[in-house]
Amino acid sequence: MGEEDLERYETDVELQIYREYRDVLPMFRYVVETERRFYLANKVDLQTRRSDGAVFFELELEDAWVWDMYRPARFVTRVKVLTFRDVNIEEVDSPSPVDVDSI
Repeated sequence: MGEEDLERYETDVELQIYREYRDVLPMFRYVVETERRFYLANKVDLQTRRSDGAVFFELELEDAWVWDMYRPARFVTRVKVLTFRDVNIEEVDSPSPVDVDSI
């Protein structure tokens, strides 16, 4: 497998993951971004911790989906993340019901 083949494969996998993300997003309440991963979750607990003058974050997610092209199963029951970097947590707007008569 050449370098071009590998790049094409990775691009195809990323596109598949994006499509899966788009399809599963309505199932989740939060979008969570760390320096290493991107998650969707229904429960998020973020704690700030201090140790020897350093500050880090302990993040626990439940009922989650993980954007990771190397993971065979992206749905997980519980995830625990420790990071010294920024964590971004956004609550997803619940989709408005579609008025079928207006379509």
